[in-house]
Amino acid sequence: GADYRLRIFTPGTELPFAGHPSIGSAWVLHSLGRLDVGHRHQECGAGVLPITVFDDGAELTGGALTVGEALDAAPVLAAVGLTSDDLDPSAPPRWCGAGIEFLMLPLASREAVDRASPHGAGLLEVGQVFLVHFSNGTAYARMFGAALGVTEDPATGSAALGYGAWLAASGRVPPTGTSEYVVEQGHAMGRPSLLQCTVDTEDGLAVRCRVRGQVVPVASGRIRIP
Repeated sequence: GADYRLRIFTPGTELPFAGHPSIGSAWVLHSLGRLDVGHRHQECGAGVLPITVFDDGAELTGGALTVGEALDAAPVLAAVGLTSDDLDPSAPPRWCGAGIEFLMLPLASREAVDRASPHGAGLLEVGQVFLVHFSNGTAYARMFGAALGVTEDPATGSAALGYGAWLAASGRVPPTGTSEYVVEQGHAMGRPSLLQCTVDTEDGLAVRCRVRGQVVPVASGRIRIP
């Protein structure tokens, strides 16, 4: 039932799902006249997933939503060069995802997010971390993914989806209804990005998360098959 099949690779591994490649490949197929705008389906490692294609980008829902148990923040904070004073005490870290999981680390300020280091010695053991300060519907974030072969990512749609599940599990959005939030990312890299997201909740749990992003062509090339 898929319109096309996609495999996603970083320099270090193959991913079951990711936001950049999903939005980008859908837009490229549309720009080449191979995919019409509207509701389509993409097959990747996380399964056959819905995607809505627009002239300027795409909107994703990702795979099945997952929410882990509350975790001790100390080893994660140490791995990114922060302390307990930098932690947002209103909700604990958890592994959450929508096709691929991220360790959601809530921080008390934007300054703490900016001060964190993606080169901590323990990051490989911790795994991929999404560091976020959330205020007034905006998540100011960074993603460290050394375990995935990506030191830092300027925009992580898959983590933005999983963050919607974290917001619901942490009581940061109404228990039932649709809530909008924005993810700002990439500022520390000089590559600022903005992701528009929504989370649908029922009885305190996220049942659907969506992320929309625009595409800007930055390069092109050709591959000659010998």
